[in-house]
Amino acid sequence: MTSSAPPGLARFNDAAPAPLAERLHEVCASAAWGAAVARGRPYGSLGDLLAASDAAMAALTAADLGEAMAGHPPIGRPRPGDPASAREQSGVRDEERAELLRLNLAYQDAHGHVFLICATGRTGAEMLAALKERIGNDTATEREIVRTELGKINHIRLGRLIERLAQEDPS
Repeated sequence: MTSSAPPGLARFNDAAPAPLAERLHEVCASAAWGAAVARGRPYGSLGDLLAASDAAMAALTAADLGEAMAGHPPIGRPRPGDPASAREQSGVRDEERAELLRLNLAYQDAHGHVFLICATGRTGAEMLAALKERIGNDTATEREIVRTELGKINHIRLGRLIERLAQEDPS
């Protein structure tokens, strides 16, 4: 294990390529993002890892960004069996789901992908307001907003990954 890093980060730094790629794919569905983050190891701090995540996100092509977005279910409809999307969308009330889904379909028609927002800590009403505000943006503007939102999601998920790794039995 990398000795100077905290236990979870040390396990991240020392992980074999295949299991690390699988875990990074759970954070972000873009293979290019995962490869770039893995290549940057070892990381001395969580801040260094998050900075590498941001740099990898900034370097994604439109196709890579599309791949990353494809890993996210529509707001209001978490993917069954996916505890991360269920936890992240827990602020959505039942009465908001139908409108979120209806507007998400209109957003998809306008922009070619699901509406993506960092849902953690947001209420359904806040996400609905953001969707209504953003639906009229041009696609290039939305692509950059999505890049920023994905970066926020990746930060949260990477932090949780490092916490989980710290709790794993080292044997």
